[in-house]
Formats: sequence, C-alpha cells, structure tokens
Amino acid sequence: MGRLDPPGTDDRPPPPGGGPIIECRGLTKRFGGTAALADVDVAIEPGTVHALVGENGAGKSTLGKIIAGIHQPDEGEVLVDGDRVEIRSPRAALGLGITMVAQELSLVPGRSVVENIFLGMESHRGGIVDSRADLERFDELVKRAGLALDPRATVGNLSVAEQQRVEILRALARDARIIVLDEPTARLSHHEAIALRDIVRDLASNGVTVVFVSHFLDEVLDLADRVTVMRNGAVVRTTDTAEETHDSLVEGIAGRRLDAVFPQRRTPTAGAEPLITLNDLSRAGEFEGISLDVHPGEIVMLAGLVGAGRSEVARTVFGATQPTDGTMTLLGRPYRPRSPRDAIAQGVAMIPESRRTEGLLMHRRVADNVSLPHLDLFTTVGIIQSRGERQAVGRAVDDVRLTGASIDSPMNTLSGGNQQKSLFARWLVDPPRVLIADEPTRGVDVGAKRAIYDLLVDLAAEGMAILAISSEIDEVLGIAHRIIVMRESRAVGELDGATATDTELMRLAFGVDAA
Repeated sequence: MGRLDPPGTDDRPPPPGGGPIIECRGLTKRFGGTAALADVDVAIEPGTVHALVGENGAGKSTLGKIIAGIHQPDEGEVLVDGDRVEIRSPRAALGLGITMVAQELSLVPGRSVVENIFLGMESHRGGIVDSRADLERFDELVKRAGLALDPRATVGNLSVAEQQRVEILRALARDARIIVLDEPTARLSHHEAIALRDIVRDLASNGVTVVFVSHFLDEVLDLADRVTVMRNGAVVRTTDTAEETHDSLVEGIAGRRLDAVFPQRRTPTAGAEPLITLNDLSRAGEFEGISLDVHPGEIVMLAGLVGAGRSEVARTVFGATQPTDGTMTLLGRPYRPRSPRDAIAQGVAMIPESRRTEGLLMHRRVADNVSLPHLDLFTTVGIIQSRGERQAVGRAVDDVRLTGASIDSPMNTLSGGNQQKSLFARWLVDPPRVLIADEPTRGVDVGAKRAIYDLLVDLAAEGMAILAISSEIDEVLGIAHRIIVMRESRAVGELDGATATDTELMRLAFGVDAA
C-alpha cells in the first residue's frame, strides 16, 4: 500500500515470448570521475512493461537516457531487434522507434495540444499547415490510444497528468514502439497515478514496450512484467516481477535488509505547552476553519487527498499567503507572519513540496543553497565570511548524512535524495522552533526515505515541533504522533498516529461512513 486507495485489478496478458526488442551489453557511462553505469547488461522483451528500480544515483535514469539517445555510453553496446546500433541523439532513437517521457516534460506551453503532438510533422496543403487534417489525424490517434484530450487546449493550462498524455500521444504519432517513462507518477495525484497505470497497461497490450523508471515499489509490483534492480551503477538482478515482493526489492536496492522502514516513535514530553496553535484559521477559496496545535517533540501530519487544502494551510502558516479569518499563536504569542522571511525570523521554517521550483537554486553550490536564509549570520560590514559559512554548512551537511557530494557540488548534480537532504540541512544551520515539511520524501529512494524519517524523528526528539504533509498512507501512519485528516478544505477528523489504521484514514479522507 502506498497511496490513498488500492490499485485496480490486474488483467494483464502474459508477456510475449521471443527475443528482446532492445538489449544492453556491458554499458559503462562516466560523468567526470563518477561511474554512473558500470558494465550493465539488461534485455527488454517486446510488449512488456520493464521496470528499473534503485536508489537515486543507482543509474536507472542514466540507463533510460542511453536507450533514448540522450546520453551515449563510454563502453558497451545497444542492440535493437538483435542488431547493434549507435543511438547518438534522441532523433536517432526516434528513427528506431524509441522515445522518452522525462520527469521535466519537453512541451511548448504556449501551443495547443494538437500543435505539440504534430510539431515538426504537421500536415501541409500548398505549403501551408493544414489544421483540419491535423485534427483528423488527432482524432484517429486518440481513438487508437484511448486517451481523451481537447486538441485545442493550450498545453500550459493543462495538469501534469494531461501534459504526460500529450507526450505519450506525441510519441505514438511518431510510431514509437519503445517508450521510456522516467518517474512518471512522481508529480501526480493518487487518482492521476492510477489512471496512468491503466494507460501503460493499454500501451503494452497494444504491443508498445514500456521502460518504467519508478521509486514507488508497490506501483512497480502492480504494473511491471519484469524488473531490473540497480545499485551503484550496476545491475543487481533482473527477474519476473511475480517473483519479487516489496521487501525483496528493498533489500536488493539497499544492499541490506531494512528490518524497520520507520524509526521508533518517541513520546513527546507530557504537559508541554504547544509551540504553535491554529485557531479556526481560514483562507477564502482554499481552506476553512482549521484548528490544531503542535507541541515540542511532536510530529503532526496533515493527511488527505490532493486538493484537500493541506499545502495551502502550510503556506499560510509559513507566511507565503495570508489568512482571511482566524488566528495563530507561536510560543503563546500572536503570530501572523507577513512573509516567509518574517516567519523564518520568528522561528518557523518550511520544506516545500517542490524542491526544484520552490526550494533550491539548482545551478548553485550546495553551500550556497544551505546558507541562503542565514547569510546575516556570516556577514560582517556587508561581506560574507566564507570560512564561517563553510564550517556551519559542513556541520549541517554532516548531520543530514549527505552522500557522494561535497558542499561545493552544484545542486543539479545531486540525486533527488541528496537534494532533499540539502533542504533539511538548510534548517540545521540555525534550527527553527517549528518545521513544516510538505511531502518530505517525494521523489526519493527507499534509503533516502529512511534517512529523512530518522531526521524528522531526531529533530522532534530535540524539542522541535513538526507539522508535515504526506500523501503516502504508510508514511503518515509510520511517523506521526497525531494525524489531522482534511477533506474538501476542512479538517474532518483527528487520529492517534500510534493506533490509527489505514481503513480509518481512508474513510475520513474519502468521506465514507464507518458503518
């Protein structure tokens, strides 16, 4: 179980026989002095969903990008339909029927759906683009693929899930027979992720081969025919997914048995006054009448479906938006931050939901990102004292156990797990009293997840108040002391994290009567 309702029934046909449609032999890829892939062998059968799993930095995305022509191997060979090929570019890959839908979608936001799908291959009449003919081609394409979209909708106005459908239709319009999906559900809501699984199953049933890169192991077990486990740039094993379990995949990915996914819950000090309190807090159009408190040493989780208003509450507590009604208190005193800067000054910090767009400067060093909110601590007469900055950042980075990188590494070279750890390190330079963490483990691997859980529990044990948001049921139940469930912009129930069940949580989130 990973999300807020169970997966659909699995009626996939058995994988077809015959030789592999694509085979990688002895692939090695280096970036500078780092080996991203080391002597990788993998064979992918036609018409199957073949998953690649591993920790961030294990090499799975690099392998997908070599198959799609984005990277070229330093050693080894790729065979398509048994023939050795050199895939020197995405265009060359497309000529072989291979394309990739990356985490960062490559669409033209100001153009329509149909224009994006047929970009570069438009129909023409007399040297002019024939829009009517493209619409007819679009209708035929969506009927064949079973994906409903408004052809005239502007792509920039679509949801991420809808944009992914545009990418898939664009691939099919170019006769792609192998599609690499790189973390396709990392940014989707639960229902969107379930819908994408159905799309992937339909693609495979129609003979399209899908290489599926994912951190969500339950998703892989539900969807994939075969799975390749990778660790440190090498292949651990490739097996039929039916032979794997969640625990066996975790052990293969981590290289060790993880006896406990979550750290032991520590009991907050009894009788302590709350550090932060929300009293009937509202923001028109986003959430209404939220009342809660968080004590020192306590982890309170906001749970519920995407769109329930959880992140909007967090942003208001952090001063990014202003409430329209209700009050807040911090350390027993009135609290109404005018901005995030004001919140930070009063001892409230936040890990945002999207580290790339809201949290990090991707082209700056780790040190720059970690010290950013605290530059006044290292500044004398307007000059940053780099020695003090480096010492403080170094201690914070050590505390979060950043691996495989230094404080001088560019942020965009780090794995997702290390990027997320860097955000936590930011708030260890000058620790806040209250930490808000919105989806703290989104898009990170199982090893990094455990490290983040340990960090949250340790920070709470040191007396910090943690207000966290998660869409993963097991995560909510695994680390929360108390759970506030939201539905349709309101708090609809409170559960004890130590005794709550997934059924109770789901009933509250979906508004199902307990009877």
